[in-house]
Amino acid sequence: MLIEVAGVRVPVGRAAEAARLVCEEYADDALYHHSARSYFFGAAWAETRGVDFDRELFFVSALLHDLALTPPFDSHTLSFEEAGGHLARVFTAGLGWPAERRDRAAELIVLHMRDDVAPEADVESRLLQVGTSADVSGAGLEDFDASFRDALVEAYPRLGFAKSFVHLLQGQAERKPGCAAAELVAGEWSDRAMSNPLDQG
Repeated sequence: MLIEVAGVRVPVGRAAEAARLVCEEYADDALYHHSARSYFFGAAWAETRGVDFDRELFFVSALLHDLALTPPFDSHTLSFEEAGGHLARVFTAGLGWPAERRDRAAELIVLHMRDDVAPEADVESRLLQVGTSADVSGAGLEDFDASFRDALVEAYPRLGFAKSFVHLLQGQAERKPGCAAAELVAGEWSDRAMSNPLDQG
């Protein structure tokens, strides 16, 4: 994994490396790259605004946030973000994180599929929302320099991500009609994802 893209760095240490290894092992390349881009988008958003954030917590949550869309962790009863939150609790327990910090990792993952969180209320949750929204549907891309966006996509290519991700969420919607993914699929989200400017270069 590249530890720096356009001046934005990833954290170093056991937790970050373990999250990277797990994401790389269980996600396909398109989903792994999405997870990495989500981190870089969120971190860049914070850095350009001078916002302090817990880089390790955010990185770990970003790398784990979609793993419950993969077959080994896909729940037939829970929404993928809720299942992902439980996965994060188990993963961070293995790192020896205290309960409060484990809960925070789970919270970030659940909230990335909920209504916008104000950064002053929960900065890391907001950063994951910013990062995933920019990378999936292109929401908020105007907040990032074109040079940064180009460098990020060059470092972590899209690899057909939009099509594969829409397919994943459609599967969630079909099997779990009450989940947040189903609400997205029922609206115009799929069209926005497929027309993300990041795929138009």
